[in-house]
This record gives sequence, structure tokens and C-alpha cells, in this order.
Amino acid sequence: LWNVLLSFSGLVALIQLLFLPFFPESPPYLLLQKEDKAGCLKAMKQLWGEGNYHTEFDDLMKEKAVTKGTKIMNVLEVLRERSVYPQLCTVLLLLLSLQLCGLKIFRTANLQESIIPYVSLGVSISELISIIFCSSIIERLGRKVLLRGGYWIMGSLLAAITVTLSLQDWYFWMPYCSLALIILFSIVFAVGP
Repeated sequence: LWNVLLSFSGLVALIQLLFLPFFPESPPYLLLQKEDKAGCLKAMKQLWGEGNYHTEFDDLMKEKAVTKGTKIMNVLEVLRERSVYPQLCTVLLLLLSLQLCGLKIFRTANLQESIIPYVSLGVSISELISIIFCSSIIERLGRKVLLRGGYWIMGSLLAAITVTLSLQDWYFWMPYCSLALIILFSIVFAVGP
């Protein structure tokens, strides 16, 4: 019943995608990254109603003052920072272990058993590259754009994966299409959601 389980996550993503446009941007993002005080206050009002949210706004202003002199590091600078190595190792182990969960779908796609570990390693490397790419564009595009676009593309890819897995017995090249779509799905997931 893995296909039912896979479609359930697609249903949850569709629900999130439908409701995402009705939510405001994150107030800390608007104030700290975009430096939009009016937008921040408007988002807080939309999230918390007419209540007193000025304490939270003052906290954000203090945080902005504290981080004003702080240099925002890019990905390579973060990777060179020794203090983040334990967290980086944890994330890498998590990514690698998640890839082992995808072996079932590679078997379902009728890939040869001998190449499945290499395919899984390729998916892990593509996800890692995607995460690095995402961290460089997230501040320019915003989380909302990446989430919305990511869910639309992931939904389309899930539909295409379902079709290619259904047609794999008809065409000898269809398992490779399934593989390419799975890799694309993992890349879009890493960049978006």
C-alpha cells in the first residue's frame, strides 16, 4: 500500500498549497530581512488580530539592533566554521539515512539491484547540492515562493511518477524515466518544502 501512503502526503501538500496564499509572510522575515516595518505590523495584525502585539514588535526591533552589526555568512563560510560541524554531521547522517528509505521505490521501478545503491547515493548528492543552492536563494525569493512553487512542482512530479510506474512494463526505458522523476522530486523537495 505504499502508493496510498505516497498519495496521502500529496494530499497534505495540496491542502497546504491551497491555504498558503491566505497566510501573511513571517513578521521576523519582513522586518529583519526585508526591513519592511509597515509590512511586519500588518502581518502581526493579521496573525494576532487587534490584540497587543507591540511587545513582540519591540522584541523584533531589539533583535534587529543586535544583529545589525552581525555579518550574514554564506554557505561556504558556514562550512568552514568548526563550531557547526556536529550539527552538519547530524544533518548529513539524516539525509543519508532518508535515502535508504527510497530503496523500495527503486526496486518497484525495476532497476537492477546492483545499481540501486549508486542511484541512492546520486539522489543524496543531488539533495545536498539542492540544499546548498536553496540556502543561497531563500533570502532573495522568500520562503512562501519556494514553498508554493515546490508544492506545485512536487504534485506534478508525483503524478508523473505514478504514470511512469504504471507503464514500466510496456516500455523498457520507462524505469529510467521513473528514476529521473524521483531524483527531480528529491531536488524540488530540498529546494522548496
